[in-house]
Amino acid sequence: MTFNGLVSLKAVSLAVAALVLTGCGGGDGPLPFNTLNGQAPLVIGHRGAAGYLPDHTLAGYQKAIEMGADFIEPDLVATKDGELIARHEPNITGTTDVANHPEFASRKTTRKVDGMDETGWFATDFTLAEIKTLRAIQPLSERSAAYNGQYPIPTLREVLELAKTESAKRGRTIGVYPETKHPTYHEDAGLKLEDRLLSILAEYGYTKKDSPVIIQSFETSNLKYLRTKTQARLVQLVDGDDYDFKTGAVTFAAPFDRPYDWTRAGKTELFGSMVTPAGLAEIAKYADGVGPWKPYIIPVKGTYGADGKMVDVNKDGAVNYMDTSSGQPTTLIADAHKLGLSVHTWTFRNEQRRLSADLKGDPQAEYLLFYRAGIDGLFSDFSDTAIAARNTYLKELGR
Repeated sequence: MTFNGLVSLKAVSLAVAALVLTGCGGGDGPLPFNTLNGQAPLVIGHRGAAGYLPDHTLAGYQKAIEMGADFIEPDLVATKDGELIARHEPNITGTTDVANHPEFASRKTTRKVDGMDETGWFATDFTLAEIKTLRAIQPLSERSAAYNGQYPIPTLREVLELAKTESAKRGRTIGVYPETKHPTYHEDAGLKLEDRLLSILAEYGYTKKDSPVIIQSFETSNLKYLRTKTQARLVQLVDGDDYDFKTGAVTFAAPFDRPYDWTRAGKTELFGSMVTPAGLAEIAKYADGVGPWKPYIIPVKGTYGADGKMVDVNKDGAVNYMDTSSGQPTTLIADAHKLGLSVHTWTFRNEQRRLSADLKGDPQAEYLLFYRAGIDGLFSDFSDTAIAARNTYLKELGR
């Protein structure tokens, strides 16, 4: 897969220079946003405030709201009795303390998720009452485990109630951005997510395009189904497996090669086909936006020596993402905007190992690259950093 066009680096440099000039008082007034709707880009609290607290807890969502997030994101899976809860995967082994509950030891099993065998404990084997006896844990070893075991697993209704209460309290609308996780897996289990989700959203009146809700999915058939049932905004997510540091292209390997419903249907196209002009035009038939992984928008590349090996730029003895540099933006945002599609990208994190060398250890610098490129919204584990960077961007625009 090749990137579908690059913006002139000279043009980008001139645009940034103009932004800085305006921010310093030059020009005739504030510069416009490059977003689809002409408004400031959205900050979405990825799994709550995942950089600080375990994923998908009410405390995490609350913290993201306090830090200024415009939306909070609950990933949705179903329990055995059909309740929607906020967990990153049906397999709850890595995000809850279920392994410490001897009463559930016999529930450990192996199931196929998107065609791949996974071993652990699955939400679809537990009732909501049983899930409520579990507590969230931090899934990433590089982050603090100090809050493990403190927070229960929330339902979608509890997340919606929090957003509604905080919106009234703060005088600003806080949206909810649910993701239907592994729709094919759930349908195979007799626990179709979509109708359950729509029923709950309807309780809150979230059925229109301007409702404070956006529904996202990596699969396609469920989004097409949702389009026939609701006017709420839909976003097609676009995944990938890894990076090719020599070319800057996204690479593909199962199960991150294509939507799983495509695999089941025998389609051989890859996720990359979705971000071509033709792919985006197809998405525009059923969705309001596209949610591509970051390197589809700003690729990262390594520097290679005469020996053909990637250079250890930071001289730490390892060659990895920290030795790459951000490339020129592709035309993806512009191509999507031409079709009326918004573009929301993911995921922004502060850890040094997740920052390319050109950012010089400053996570705000990465946000600024995407804000300047015209991104409509982004998912962040650290909403406070995203907001701080957006404030810098607003100053650049003279706002």
